[in-house]
Amino acid sequence: MDVSEIVVSITPIEASNKVEQAIVNGSISGTLIDRYHRSIGDREIIVLVLEKFYFRSNNRGSMTVTIDNFEAATKVHAAASGTGQGAIFRFDWGAGNSFINSVLDTLEPYKVE
Repeated sequence: MDVSEIVVSITPIEASNKVEQAIVNGSISGTLIDRYHRSIGDREIIVLVLEKFYFRSNNRGSMTVTIDNFEAATKVHAAASGTGQGAIFRFDWGAGNSFINSVLDTLEPYKVE
């Protein structure tokens, strides 16, 4: 499983829209499986469950992206799984990392150091 986190300067809804646009509309095989959105006052959390088919490993990978602004800034946490081949070694040819990089690359212009 590959996991990464980034803090961005845009709202959770703006970040989730950009991620969806990049994965679903910017890819042949990207699919939004579910979107969960809760807000309490000015704080919100959005959970995206995405899926993508990888031709090089001939399987589907899943990624869960959690976006919240509970600590003032917007934090994006992405975890990819199911991209590996085989029951024991789960070798994925870099598919999980590639899936997460699509989120990081999309949000790079908004990254807060």
